[in-house]
Amino acid sequence: MVMKSLLKDKKRNILFILGGLAFVIGIICSGKVKATKKANISAGFDTEMTHRTPPVFDSISSTLPFINDSLCFIKDPANSMYGFIHELNDLLYGKDTVINIVHLGDSHIQAGYLSGRTMRLLQNSFGNAGRGWIAPFKLSKVNEPSDYFISSNIKEWTAGRCVQLNPKCPWGIGGIGIQTEAKDIDFNLIIAPNNGAGYSFNKVLLYRDCNAAPMSPVDIPKDYVSARSWGSESYENIIVDTFMTTNLTDTFSIRSMKIRPDSLYAKNSGSNRYYGFMLMNGNPGILYHSIGVNGAKYTDYANREYIRQLSLLKPSLLIVSLGTNESFGRNFSKTSFELQVDSFVRLVREEIPGTTLLITTPAETYKRIYKNKKRDYIRNENIAKIVDVISSYTEKEGIACWDLFSIAGGNNSCKKWYDAKLLGRDRIHFSRDGYDEQGVLLYKAIIRSCISELHLQETALIDATTESEEEARYVE
Repeated sequence: MVMKSLLKDKKRNILFILGGLAFVIGIICSGKVKATKKANISAGFDTEMTHRTPPVFDSISSTLPFINDSLCFIKDPANSMYGFIHELNDLLYGKDTVINIVHLGDSHIQAGYLSGRTMRLLQNSFGNAGRGWIAPFKLSKVNEPSDYFISSNIKEWTAGRCVQLNPKCPWGIGGIGIQTEAKDIDFNLIIAPNNGAGYSFNKVLLYRDCNAAPMSPVDIPKDYVSARSWGSESYENIIVDTFMTTNLTDTFSIRSMKIRPDSLYAKNSGSNRYYGFMLMNGNPGILYHSIGVNGAKYTDYANREYIRQLSLLKPSLLIVSLGTNESFGRNFSKTSFELQVDSFVRLVREEIPGTTLLITTPAETYKRIYKNKKRDYIRNENIAKIVDVISSYTEKEGIACWDLFSIAGGNNSCKKWYDAKLLGRDRIHFSRDGYDEQGVLLYKAIIRSCISELHLQETALIDATTESEEEARYVE
């Protein structure tokens, strides 16, 4: 009787897994969230954007002839992605939870096109929990993603970035920081009407220095703000303030509060320093935090204090897309580069051990040279060396790897991307369409991992059930 009961339970599990597999495929085939009514609402995308989502899994293929679709998967021989994939499956079955993904990188990520495309596709499949991390790039005088705006009454900020040898201002989670001596400060957060469609929010988190003046919502009815909390979360010198509204909004304004003379902030002689914001909508799904800084390398993020700050975002998955800038070094060394990657990985494993790592390889680009004082471009051969190091290191350390270099065409592929008008004029950065292609490929690789994991579970349960049936027949 006990054996028959166990057999019955295992059959029920098989049906559960098979149902999950069918569910994932169904989601990919429709390009829409179907888990629950609540998840449907959380997707929140306009009709036009939904129609742009690749409609069928096998047809989520690039139209570019040089893309190697058979290589578009995540190499993960150690099965390190299992925990993250399990969390995604929980969302499919309607679990009311939020999964945080952090995509860390350089200028390829700061622009927001590659990571933005992956973000929207994942949220269309698993639920949209909000825009996630946004940073005041334009206030620091650099380019900002096109789906949001952050403005301020202060026009001249002192800015610091992780790539600077001697930054004028300490930097935080987003790799940048801005500060001012002014006392009256405001910030206006705006979701771009077209590019930001679907990212209305009802919860704002402000990340600031512990000595910076606290801020409060302005220009909105008092009953529109349902909750506010100062310093609800903190890490050493970083304070996180929380503001919640009763309804979804596309705009939000905050202003520095008037400080009493006897206040601790009034005694502070330092500058008012801010790092960025997080926007959420209260729904289950994916929060995809893009953190990229122009010129960034592994050494710029390999900082213990920074990795500890990153833990405030509670990342289930940390995608790392670096290596392009290292390839331009005059005396590039594969040994030195591996040590740099290893230093970063060790810190992540020590400070946020529950986070799954996914390291990507850079696509091939050109490098600029001068012949007879005339500018010319040649294939950057160091990119292939970077790829060799990342591929061997991730396999040795049991880390998941997405090999964009090989998927994008491998050696000599930069000419094909340039000829297809998918590389920019500098032949290092891709066009918006080029990044869009890469973002779709990353999404596809993650989805393939989901289906592969469900298939493995299904096979294991079927094998276990077969063994149980044989044992039951033997007992009888």
